[in-house]
Amino acid sequence: MFVVRLLFPDFCVSFLPVVVFSGTSTRGEALQDHLHRESLADPIHFWTRQASCVRWFQPYKSVLESSKAPVYRWFSGGQVNACYEAVDAHVLNGRGSSCAIIYDSPATGTKSRITYAELLEQVKIVADALQKAGVRQGDRVLIYTPVMPEAAISMLACARIGAVHAVTFGGFGTQELSTRIDHAKPKAIIAASCGIEPRRVVPYKEGLENALQLSSHKPNFKVIIQRPEHECKLEEEDVDWETFVRTGCAECDVVPVDSNHPLYLLYTSGTTGEPKGIVRDHAGQCISSHYTASAIYGIEPGDVVFCASDLGWVLGHSIMLYGTLIGGGTTVMYEGKPVVANNAGAFWRVASEYGVSKLFTAPSAIRSIRVADPQGENLKAYDLSRLETIYLVGERTDHATLRWFQGALRDAFDGTNSRTNPPLVIDHWWQSETGWPMTCVMTGRPFTRNDYTPCREGSCGKPCPGWDLRILDDEGEEVEEEMTGHIVVKLPMPPGSLKSLYENDARYICTYLSRFPGYYDTGDSGFFDDDGYLHIEGRTDDVINVSAHRISSLSIEEVLTKHPEVTSAAVVGVTDAVKGHVPVGVVVLRHSRVKQSSDEEQQKRRRIIQELVNDVRERIGPFACFKTCVIVNKLPHTRSGKTLRKTIALILEGHRYAVPPTIDDPSALSELQQAVKEQLGIEEITSAPHHLAWKNGLSVKWPQPGHGGL
Repeated sequence: MFVVRLLFPDFCVSFLPVVVFSGTSTRGEALQDHLHRESLADPIHFWTRQASCVRWFQPYKSVLESSKAPVYRWFSGGQVNACYEAVDAHVLNGRGSSCAIIYDSPATGTKSRITYAELLEQVKIVADALQKAGVRQGDRVLIYTPVMPEAAISMLACARIGAVHAVTFGGFGTQELSTRIDHAKPKAIIAASCGIEPRRVVPYKEGLENALQLSSHKPNFKVIIQRPEHECKLEEEDVDWETFVRTGCAECDVVPVDSNHPLYLLYTSGTTGEPKGIVRDHAGQCISSHYTASAIYGIEPGDVVFCASDLGWVLGHSIMLYGTLIGGGTTVMYEGKPVVANNAGAFWRVASEYGVSKLFTAPSAIRSIRVADPQGENLKAYDLSRLETIYLVGERTDHATLRWFQGALRDAFDGTNSRTNPPLVIDHWWQSETGWPMTCVMTGRPFTRNDYTPCREGSCGKPCPGWDLRILDDEGEEVEEEMTGHIVVKLPMPPGSLKSLYENDARYICTYLSRFPGYYDTGDSGFFDDDGYLHIEGRTDDVINVSAHRISSLSIEEVLTKHPEVTSAAVVGVTDAVKGHVPVGVVVLRHSRVKQSSDEEQQKRRRIIQELVNDVRERIGPFACFKTCVIVNKLPHTRSGKTLRKTIALILEGHRYAVPPTIDDPSALSELQQAVKEQLGIEEITSAPHHLAWKNGLSVKWPQPGHGGL
């Protein structure tokens, strides 16, 4: 098969421009600013240069197609394949014996390694088996597994034959899974029999069958990966994984696909409660992965990368799988938690054992490690000398967590490890929709370690090349530095960002592009400081970020209002010292008045709250961390009927609040304040939020970071 590289064959990202910088900025800052300006001044030239890193089966005809703006297309007319770029290319370049995947599962006590040559053979076998079972280019395949090699192999096998994979987070409940099945309409489903949590086995297959009972779409067949911890019953349309792979052979050629052919669907929460199917294309993934691996993160062939994420999230796609493999690195697939059996050294054990150089994790994981190991003793117990950079992603990093983590690393590297400089801790920002970082402190080529800029507290870095970020006010006008507003991206967005929503360009335009014409609305608010660093302040929509999981508050409200005793409900996110935010419900019951305080009435309310908690756990998933509700007689609304969610959140956190002039009934706020005091024990109104933790379904006050031994 004829494969070509186009233009600048050795000039993708390794060029070193001459940069003049002021005395107030570091060389690294000036260099990143230069690359950013260059990418925006001539995006056609910039992205043509990056596209030369990709192996093209057919050259593209145009770099940027804008005839259907605001929906843009990059590199139309070309043919590529993301599986070829991630696996075949390395084998053909003589790196077949290099390790591609390290699998480490404390949950099952399993460890294994897969080389690039072995990975290619296994991917070919599964791809051939899928083709023989009738899966064709453009067909969707839903993958419902924990973090395990079979999932990665299945994703690459789909990409190889032009099928579209839709990986679904294993923690989803039946309702969420059912919705995704109906939306993607998969021809096949590949699922594990179970997932393994620290104290329980999660029966995936049973959950899948329950979801299929709710869904109108039925797949042609299901492939079940039987795990010894829970072997499940197989239905007539089921085939076990071992039997399935025996039907394939390792002679499955790669299928060249159009540049804009969908590689995968990635579902993220929408403010309507209906999930959005983000579409990522083959060429965009290949080009952005090459660029992020080499220029932003500095992932070189042979580097070991540990992305502590689920495969069902964007990190699992863009870093754990495609980013690391396209960059030629070794990816660690870890099936476990940051704290295992009260041992907060799990991440550091993995980093030490495999010589990890790059670690990606959410701030909530660091917060949980901090709670279990407040002195950072576990960091000192392992050799982390090869760990260069730790990237925080998925949610905003609070100051206390960043300070603690940087201090703990300094202490650990003060004579404990074989080098004196601790790893850089870099907070950066991107979204499921964008596919790769919008802001970061760049550490790849052509940067050297002397160029690296320490993470600026409260900031998620500077804009990455390709991203034209602006801050707008409510009227769509740009604001000055240090002023908070809506964070937007000037169109067109770079390759690798979402091309649209699956089979719904209209919703894509309405959701992201309509409020500020000519811009993509990120849904986040923030500001640029006078040095050009971006500071994120929060969401502007109704999405709650729980331990880097984006959860629609409306989807939880929908579950609550289905309870026969609930007439209305509002769900908001409140600050949590470990998870960042957790959802809390405020509900109105059908036949109960809050002032009624008989023992029987109180028992009834406690029963209903527990039922609501169980309902959310079953239908949304335990990852939502929904643990309690406040019962009120009425919700606070505006006269137009809008629920005052921001004011509710202020009251739940103990903030002072102003009565909105548009409120329909001001007494609803005072009643809510009293209910919060009586039911949650939050009495005083302060200028700083309480940090809430949950124990046995009841709320308790959480010590402020830096106090009480945290």
